[in-house]
Amino acid sequence: MAPRRSKLPQKLGPLLLFVLLFPGSFPPPPVNGTGSGRAPSPSDSAESQQTRAAREGMIQDQIMARGIRDPRVLEAVRKIPRHRFVPPEMQSYAYNDTPLPIGQGQTISQPYVVAFMTEALELKPQDRVLEIGTGSGYQAAVLSLLAREVYSMEIIERLGQEAGARLEQMGYRNVRVRIGNGYRGWPEAAPFDAIIVTAAPPDVPAALVEQLRVGGRMVIPVGSFAQDLLRLRRTAKGIERENLLPVRFVPMVPERERAPK
Repeated sequence: MAPRRSKLPQKLGPLLLFVLLFPGSFPPPPVNGTGSGRAPSPSDSAESQQTRAAREGMIQDQIMARGIRDPRVLEAVRKIPRHRFVPPEMQSYAYNDTPLPIGQGQTISQPYVVAFMTEALELKPQDRVLEIGTGSGYQAAVLSLLAREVYSMEIIERLGQEAGARLEQMGYRNVRVRIGNGYRGWPEAAPFDAIIVTAAPPDVPAALVEQLRVGGRMVIPVGSFAQDLLRLRRTAKGIERENLLPVRFVPMVPERERAPK
């Protein structure tokens, strides 16, 4: 079924509480080739006008209307077929203003959340980015068009394997996916210019701060029930901390716990 902007069935309501952003009140040149790791996919030309129109409506009504202005971020979101990153039964809702379940008790964030967090990273084409929480791979795909290298970690083995295969098949060649606990980060690939975390730990993991380059930025939701989206900047003198928005994300799996396969 071709994606369209349609109402979600009522039975999905409880699932959507996992990732809920209370949005703030707060036109685009193409993405620089230097920061794009994606080769054109044969599916690009086959995409229907209906999905393209739905995605453009999403950008205009949900993202730009709420104040997202970075032209590179807008163009990256415009290029990514979001409906290919959700289960078949969810594809008709892919461009709705809501998170969606992707299996294993996880969700893909609503489009505005993805755009807001990406813009907050202030990415440059030569940046190296660490993502904690690959999920279906949608956020990693967006990052791949904005940065030189993307390292993405997923603790749930099945999700990570499926996302890695999906990203490879779709041609996002500068994304590496690893199965592992995000609390530890990816030390052998550090330091990173930017780190984005898509699940909420109770506190900022010290290992992630250590893997942030001086001058680097981290965007991370922190808290248990009451959560705040934070932006951290590492300077020569220490860490600057900025509170961006109240949010609601799935909890980050504690390091001592094993995630389901």
